[in-house]
Amino acid sequence: MNLKRAAARTLVGLAFLAALLAQPVAAQNSLNEALIQGLNEKLLYVAIPISILVEAILIYTVVRFRESNVDEATPTKENRRLEITWTVATAIILLFVGVASYQVLGVVAIGGVTAASNPDAQPAAVTEDFEGAVGPNPSEENAVQIEVVAQKYYWTYKYNEANVSGLSTNDEPLYLPKNTTVYLHITSTDWLHAFHVPDLGLKQDAFPGQYNTLKTVAYEEGTYQLYCAEYCGVGHSQMLGKVQVVSQDEYQEYLESKQSQGNESSA
Repeated sequence: MNLKRAAARTLVGLAFLAALLAQPVAAQNSLNEALIQGLNEKLLYVAIPISILVEAILIYTVVRFRESNVDEATPTKENRRLEITWTVATAIILLFVGVASYQVLGVVAIGGVTAASNPDAQPAAVTEDFEGAVGPNPSEENAVQIEVVAQKYYWTYKYNEANVSGLSTNDEPLYLPKNTTVYLHITSTDWLHAFHVPDLGLKQDAFPGQYNTLKTVAYEEGTYQLYCAEYCGVGHSQMLGKVQVVSQDEYQEYLESKQSQGNESSA
């Protein structure tokens, strides 16, 4: 009875996983998240049939040989055809996983933007003379560039565009325009931090004295949680922030308000 219950529970669990795959895919919050979730779905389509097969063989073996006398057990015999089959099948599965993963990890939105991956890039609009920052391609005329600076234990953002320069916010959210290519030039003023927004699929290390450029396109307006993903001292757990995805009009209004504040303070 216990064996049957265990088998039934296993089958129910596998059926539940299969049902999850059958559900319609929810809208993704960003280009980065869409790429990551797409890879996860591909791997699930491979993992679930394998799990069902392995569990089915395991249940069959337990049921079939549950009353076998151990003293009468005979040594297993070599089955070359079976060994070749599972070796080839394993190689095919690993090849599929490797190719699917490389297609995602090789995309600049996931692996980060480098000079090698973006050879036609324009100079990055940043305020420090550090290496590593990579600007957008000439075809990305409307791309937005933002400098993200990590420091114990807060974030600073500088918006560098044609009519806006050097705007920074310490206690305000990082504003991103919806459906717009954004280049985030990430650095640090002290030691290692990591810029991480899970719901947007964004994660990049922040090193002192250099930039790591991250590319994204946000699809859904809303507020997203920002974390530091590298332990950076006693205040690490408090190094939080918000990312606010807004419409183009709201984004321009925010920049204009910050620019006017800067002009008033300088006057």
